[in-house]
Amino acid sequence: MSGSPSGIQQVALRLFTEHGYENTSMREISEHLGLTKAALYYHFDSKEAIVQSLFEERLGTLEKLAERAEEQPYSAARCAEIATGWFGLTVDDDLRFVRFTIANQAALRDLMPSRDGARDLFERLSSLMAGPDASPAERLKVRMAMMSVNLAAMSSVGLDLTNAEILAAAAETADLILPGFSAAVTGRASVRS
Repeated sequence: MSGSPSGIQQVALRLFTEHGYENTSMREISEHLGLTKAALYYHFDSKEAIVQSLFEERLGTLEKLAERAEEQPYSAARCAEIATGWFGLTVDDDLRFVRFTIANQAALRDLMPSRDGARDLFERLSSLMAGPDASPAERLKVRMAMMSVNLAAMSSVGLDLTNAEILAAAAETADLILPGFSAAVTGRASVRS
């Protein structure tokens, strides 16, 4: 296993999901990585720091996505880029982060960075997708379509489905809400089964 910050995050994410955030210690993370605790602490001084770094990376990725979109005029291509980026955050890590948040909801209430910042970013991205003249109902549909991937991952708990099947269900649901939405993300079906 890698002792890089990214490798540490992935092992911690897996352990937090499998055993719960509260039930996983820094010692267990270091043992799974084959690192000394000192080597682990060199990168992260606590479990909280690991979780906060995961959230900060995701929010940073979404912030860059919003900034790129704001530089472009409203178009189908801009909407596709936002949809792809949004779904991509969930898909690229094989639903690990969503599963982690589902398994650790109580602990995350205190660990998440500003909820207002995350909510503002979501509203910003959904507004960019909906367009400048969208009605409140149209904006709601865009938000619901965007959240379909999160809802599918949450709803799949206990079901024998591959990640690809979960993503396909999310895309179909998004299309029911907002026809054509999933066309932007069909190329992201690189999810491992």
